[in-house]
Amino acid sequence: MIRALSTAATGLEAQAANLEQISNDMANVNTDGYKRSRNEFHDLMYQTTQEAGAQTGTNSQTPVGIQTGMGVKVGAGHKIFEQGPAKMTNNPYDLMIEGPGFFPVQKANGEIAYTRAGAFHVDSQGRIQLSNGAQLLPQITVPPNATDVVISPNGEVKARLPNAGEAILGQIQLIRFQNEQGLTAVGDGLYKASLASGAPLQGIPGEDGIGALMQGALEGSNVNVANSMVEMIQTQRAYEMNTKVMSVADQMLASTANIKG
Repeated sequence: MIRALSTAATGLEAQAANLEQISNDMANVNTDGYKRSRNEFHDLMYQTTQEAGAQTGTNSQTPVGIQTGMGVKVGAGHKIFEQGPAKMTNNPYDLMIEGPGFFPVQKANGEIAYTRAGAFHVDSQGRIQLSNGAQLLPQITVPPNATDVVISPNGEVKARLPNAGEAILGQIQLIRFQNEQGLTAVGDGLYKASLASGAPLQGIPGEDGIGALMQGALEGSNVNVANSMVEMIQTQRAYEMNTKVMSVADQMLASTANIKG
């Protein structure tokens, strides 16, 4: 009976972790470029009392065995990189990736990171960067007298300059990974490459399996509120069932302890 208490306790821990994941998704339902998460649950090791196929007599074997499970654990947690809805802003520096890919950016400390959030701005020197200061790579500078900035689906940045007509300011490159789920989220909508994600593969938007760009739009969060609410209710019920198991096990232990000769 003591084992029932510890087994149910692992269920409480697992469902609490699931609720934390759901709450983070719900909190970021309006975060541009946010990707919802998913937990994978694995059963723990088993205690084998009798092996299946064990000899029970001279010429007989048991067709089934006896195993007792130890509970559950969170085996893995990863992001779901499905496309989020488009949010039209008509801001020339807002960019949305239609399909796979990430914007490569350089953080203030020099680290390279990757993001799906394309709410870019220009700083005092005309460099294109995110609101957190991470600069787009390769660096593109917009002259102060530039007008009619146009970013094509293949990432070519053009603008009209006085007395010079239309000029090409640069080429936006996107990054893809062999295993997107292996990326490490670091906050601010940024991800870092890991051994699991594989090396970053750079390419032109719209080519080699990389998504094209849409100017004047942002990718919204891919969190589905209705589905998250259903998952939250299921998690709550599973948590309650595990507390009920612990309560019943405790009552049975109390009954055993109160047996009088």
